[in-house]
Amino acid sequence: MPVLSKPLNFWAKNKPSLLLVGLVAISWGCGPTNEKLPILGQREAVTKMVNGKSVTDSVYQSIPDFRFVSQYGDTVTARTLDNKIYVADFFFTSCPTICPKMKVQLKRVYEKFKDKPDVMLLSHTIDPDHDSVSVLKEFADNLGVTGRQWLFVTGDREKIYDIAQDSYLVTAQSDPSAPGGAVHSGAFILVDKAKHIRGIYDGTTEAGVDQLMKDIDRLLAEYKS
Repeated sequence: MPVLSKPLNFWAKNKPSLLLVGLVAISWGCGPTNEKLPILGQREAVTKMVNGKSVTDSVYQSIPDFRFVSQYGDTVTARTLDNKIYVADFFFTSCPTICPKMKVQLKRVYEKFKDKPDVMLLSHTIDPDHDSVSVLKEFADNLGVTGRQWLFVTGDREKIYDIAQDSYLVTAQSDPSAPGGAVHSGAFILVDKAKHIRGIYDGTTEAGVDQLMKDIDRLLAEYKS
């Protein structure tokens, strides 16, 4: 099970709904490894007619479309991640606190799944004024990242903040009093091929990322079966 080394408000700070916090907490629950990972976030009951009968299904929260720019200068949208399991996170290149730890840990994920075309990584900068395309490319190069399996993206600041808090259920916001002028979650978010969140992990610890990698393998096995 993922190790919870931070309080829940570290991951879901400023989320108005207690339901969301409760659902995020599921990602730290224990259970048999052969069970499917839970789907996190809000869900809505939708009733429709099927063969003349009323059927109610659950529609789960999913990552909406977005439009950012990668370290290669091209446009990245939700369609770029179609048919991919991916890990999302939020950072900035000049971050003096948790970002270096996060990138060391995410590099472990990158190295483990480099031969798995179904797996991608998506890192969003929360400091687009500084983190230009060229800055992100240099940052990726210094990490030893090549190809398009790990994309570093920039874009409109408010859209980045909005998708972090409204869609990925984590914190990203300006804070002049914080080191570097911004605060963000240290979480890694696991997203499946249907754009559903399947787990949230402490990206600053080896134990949290060990569990993330195990759960990526579980998702890969789920799709194979």
